[in-house]
Amino acid sequence: MSGPRILTIMGSGETAPTMAKVHRALFERFGPDGPVPATVIDTPYGFQENADDISERIVGYFAESIGRPMTVASFRSAEVDPVDLATALARVGEARYVLAGPGSPSYALRHWTGSPIPGALAAKLADGGVLTMASAAALTAGLLTIPVYEIYKVGQEPRWLDGLDLLGTATGLRAAVVPHYDNAEGGNHDTRFCYIGERRLRVLERSMPEDAFLLGVDSHTALVIDLGDGSASIFGLGGVTVRVAGRSAVLPSGTATTLAALAETAESLAHGTAPMIDADRAMLAGAPTGGDASTEGTGGSLRDEVARLEGAFVAALNDRDVRAAVTALLTLDATIERRVGAGDDSPDLAAARSTFRSSIVRFGEAASDGLRDPRDAVAPYVESLLEIRARARDARDWATADLVRERLTEAGIEVRDDPTGSSWSVRQEDRG
Repeated sequence: MSGPRILTIMGSGETAPTMAKVHRALFERFGPDGPVPATVIDTPYGFQENADDISERIVGYFAESIGRPMTVASFRSAEVDPVDLATALARVGEARYVLAGPGSPSYALRHWTGSPIPGALAAKLADGGVLTMASAAALTAGLLTIPVYEIYKVGQEPRWLDGLDLLGTATGLRAAVVPHYDNAEGGNHDTRFCYIGERRLRVLERSMPEDAFLLGVDSHTALVIDLGDGSASIFGLGGVTVRVAGRSAVLPSGTATTLAALAETAESLAHGTAPMIDADRAMLAGAPTGGDASTEGTGGSLRDEVARLEGAFVAALNDRDVRAAVTALLTLDATIERRVGAGDDSPDLAAARSTFRSSIVRFGEAASDGLRDPRDAVAPYVESLLEIRARARDARDWATADLVRERLTEAGIEVRDDPTGSSWSVRQEDRG
């Protein structure tokens, strides 16, 4: 079998609008002549009660959004009968485009290991074709695999499983692939790095072979590796991270580099020197351009942009700056709309919407209390009372002076006396 030899690793969103252009561009690598047989392997989600529904959804997505028919190579467990195994292998063998995606990485490994499936996938990369490993399946593609469910849901101690190492066999890169690298679903707890978080990831790093590194792929992001020319390109909403012993180099969406540069980057990080990244952002022929709708105008990390705008909004409220607060809200709304227009349906977008709604509520509460600085509103009255108090003090009418101060204190006005005169402020707790 001839044609392109491509390994694609998707951090998530393999059936989302954000990755549709990537799928289409990969199919276009085969040229215009005739149909391109495609299949999805259902092993990673084979244990789920709704496995049929997941397969139907994937097939429907490729038919409707990509315009390509897709079959299902059904290998839901190692206990399938010989006819089902032969059928699955035949579909993988004849397919030019093979997808493995959502589910459990440890379940997939348990049933793939010792079966003919890993060999069939490796042959696809060696003989010609496109292999896309996404989400759970992406975890299995490297040297080591994180058993996500067992650690995050069950509470087992961080540990590695042996991966299929399709990446290493095809490219020579000794890496553990970590999809969902920028995950933010946890809200107030750390779910980055495929739900593991920084603390547990550091534990895992310490048990990696010295010459291995982490290859993180953000949500709704694809790393496309062309094995024919040794190039690597990044598309989507996030980036790809090379990480060694806690030190990282990030390649943003739109970057075009090489496998050699990725290896050199890992080596430089291991030695604590400057990363050797050749990231000129020039896109490869036959791939989506950096200005396609999935990334254009998105402004990099949505989480960072939302955090910046939320901070600006809160600061404006504290300063009683209505115009600045409204500007921050309008900018946040425009940022969300750009992401929606680009087809983003990531958890970060849901979090951004939540921040926008809560900011609107906060703005309304502030408005009901009056956004004008209370000092501006009461200043004429307070200054008049302080003038009366000063005259009473000059006349040694201490009773009147003390009464004025007491009444001001009861009204939330704090008065301070010093050798140069009296000053006042509205107590912070009374400003809302």
